[in-house]
Amino acid sequence: MNKLSVFDCSVIDLGKISFDEGNLTVVENNSDFPFDVKRVFYLYDIAGGESRGAHAHKECHQFLIATGGSFEVSLDDGKYKRQVFLNRPDIGLHIPPGIWASEINFSSGAICLVLASHTYNEEDYIRNYEDYLSIRKNG
Repeated sequence: MNKLSVFDCSVIDLGKISFDEGNLTVVENNSDFPFDVKRVFYLYDIAGGESRGAHAHKECHQFLIATGGSFEVSLDDGKYKRQVFLNRPDIGLHIPPGIWASEINFSSGAICLVLASHTYNEEDYIRNYEDYLSIRKNG
């Protein structure tokens, strides 16, 4: 697992195309997007104030977008912590592997769209925080 820090997690403005009828935001593989997308899923109907996530990945990159409502992402690298507030569908947060992340403080009706660099693989997840800290410390 890499030794990236919470400061390697970047907020990316995806841009938007505006029309009289509304807006459009595009994410494409083989573009300036930080990885090729292999999996897409979204979290919704999360009760206001609830949290999700609380894990790290060994290899998978994730990109989180608040497509509706808002939430915060709590980032932790074992040494530093950082929180990022997401509330616009044209901005997202890139979380590289090796960062412990939790989605917290969902507004009512919020939707969290997740774009991932890998298909689902339970072996890629670190779900126990003490294990995560040990892996970060010992490599």
